Amino acid sequence: MKFLKQWLLAAAALALAPAALAQITVSGVKYDEAADVRGTKLQLNGAGVRYKAVFKVYTAGLYLPKKGGTTEEVLAAPGAKRMSITMLREIDSSELGKLFSRGMEDNMEKAAFSKLIPGVLRMSQLFSDHKRLMPGENFLIDWIPGTGTVITVKGVPQGEPFKEPEFYNALLRIWLGPNPADWKLKDALLGKPA
Repeated sequence: MKFLKQWLLAAAALALAPAALAQITVSGVKYDEAADVRGTKLQLNGAGVRYKAVFKVYTAGLYLPKKGGTTEEVLAAPGAKRMSITMLREIDSSELGKLFSRGMEDNMEKAAFSKLIPGVLRMSQLFSDHKRLMPGENFLIDWIPGTGTVITVKGVPQGEPFKEPEFYNALLRIWLGPNPADWKLKDALLGKPA
């Protein structure tokens, strides 16, 4: 009887534990079910792995104020947003910057992309400055209303924020646009079952 009582108390304590302690694991990388972006509570919309051929390149997790099941819902969602990316293999950072630029261009109209070229060049330089990203290293791409897009590499914010909301949405289209980097990752980020 005493064991049952202890077990029930332990179960009740777990049930009452804060949701922030809940995590999911994607290819060995833990993603909390909730994140705080400058005082705004966000929830994990979905997470998955970016494959290049048969190789796992990185994991990505998308955090939003409320769940979004389509690209349109995610892009239109007001408030803070976060894309968290953790490397699974070593990659040349300047190459990653170029891939992101190409991913933005592949998912936008030419005229809209041309307006973002100064920001795209600056973003590519931010990644180039790091030379290499190693397995386990993380970077964040946050949209912070009133501030802009903040890119944080290995825990350190990089340069001035990108002010245009269009720039953040262009970045999200790399993974969620009509020509995503990885279709399975797009579905995972949108919370669709595998």
